[in-house]
Amino acid sequence: MIKNIATESDSTITRLSPAKINLFLHITGKRADGYHNLQTVFRLLDWGDYLHFSLMDDVVVQTADSESDSNTLCHQLLVLAGAEIITANIEDNLIFKAARALLAFAIQSDALPKQLAQVTVRLDKHLPMGAGLGGGSSNAATTMLVLNELWQLNVPCDALIKIGAKVGADVPIFIFGQDAIAMGIGEELTAIDLPDQQYLVLTPEAHVNTAKLFAHPKLQRDIAPLSIDTIKNQSNDYVQNLNTPYHNVFTPVVTSLAPAVAEALDYLKGLESQALGTARMTGSGSAVFLPLDASIATDKKLLAKWVKGAPCAGYLVGSL
Repeated sequence: MIKNIATESDSTITRLSPAKINLFLHITGKRADGYHNLQTVFRLLDWGDYLHFSLMDDVVVQTADSESDSNTLCHQLLVLAGAEIITANIEDNLIFKAARALLAFAIQSDALPKQLAQVTVRLDKHLPMGAGLGGGSSNAATTMLVLNELWQLNVPCDALIKIGAKVGADVPIFIFGQDAIAMGIGEELTAIDLPDQQYLVLTPEAHVNTAKLFAHPKLQRDIAPLSIDTIKNQSNDYVQNLNTPYHNVFTPVVTSLAPAVAEALDYLKGLESQALGTARMTGSGSAVFLPLDASIATDKKLLAKWVKGAPCAGYLVGSL
């Protein structure tokens, strides 16, 4: 589970909403429902957004006598601050969608308490949007986990993962809370034990529409699926270096459509011989990263030079 990077006071709970990277990303076929099956290894990072939850005991909503649907109830129970820069309409925000989905499940399961206190959620945003780092999905998952506790809904983790998958394909990994092999649309998760790692992450200012990427004629969608045991046993082929058959199917498409991503990736490739790792793109977004060998990860002067020389914003981060 996620290491306990949290602070609590009498009135506020603060939680890290971590980023993720994909060590590789394959598409193994298209599903009947229009989605694509994938295989990947998710790695959670010690870097992300922060969410601050304040339980407003003086604002209590009576749910036993309410015939409100989950959307109306969510408007009554959730006050969202700091998300205006992401969505103008609160109902479009993944934090709101996560809370609404959680309430809908509790209503459907007849597990909604007779009264619930209003919660203020303040988002302290650090992760760039559309970078493939899972920021919005992580915010949604963190919200579901904390509200499940604050409202004492007692929804089990496996049910939260299923609810989260309906909110967004990357939400389940953040509810799962540990590095994992993912299959399906990302909701079939198997824990994997990976060594601690440091990374140089670059976030070029570029965004390519996800739907456009999935529809691109050059996107490879027929990678032969690998067994879970194979992925576990071949971790040396994708953790530090990236060897065949492991790769990110979105890389050639995104780099052809977004020159800034190609430039950032080329910059990291120029550092590979010193870092002793393979630069690559994460997810279907714009962020790229370079795994750092332990021998170089402590050289703060050199790493600071690499960050300063990068063609875009750069961050030195570690695995969670």
